[in-house]
Amino acid sequence: MRYILTGLAAVAVAGCMEAEMPDAGEGRAAYDANCAMCHGAGGKGDGALAQDLSVAPVDLTRLTRDNGGAFPVNRVLSYIDGYKRKAPEAVEMPEFGLLLEGPSVPVATGEGVFTPTPRPLAALLAYLESIQS
Repeated sequence: MRYILTGLAAVAVAGCMEAEMPDAGEGRAAYDANCAMCHGAGGKGDGALAQDLSVAPVDLTRLTRDNGGAFPVNRVLSYIDGYKRKAPEAVEMPEFGLLLEGPSVPVATGEGVFTPTPRPLAALLAYLESIQS
């Protein structure tokens, strides 16, 4: 019985621990694997496949500048996960299923709101925020 209670206590304490947030380094790996081919190594929209696309990839280093100086967390999350896109046939950016899997971490989305976000997507978000010019 003592072992069961000790085990339950350990699980309860583990559940109270704050999730470690991913950093830009972790997000860089996700970026390189999913985004660089179109958006380029530096995020400027000059990737190897950019010239073959009917719509030029966005310069990801300008997201903050183009949003009045604030990084658009909600817009970026919504676009990557496919929520804010046009009809699939009108968009060349693929959906990134693996970025939407895994354990969630709380991402601050503004005004004190934290949204549970898959860790790989939160890592990519951290990287994109780090490359703003």
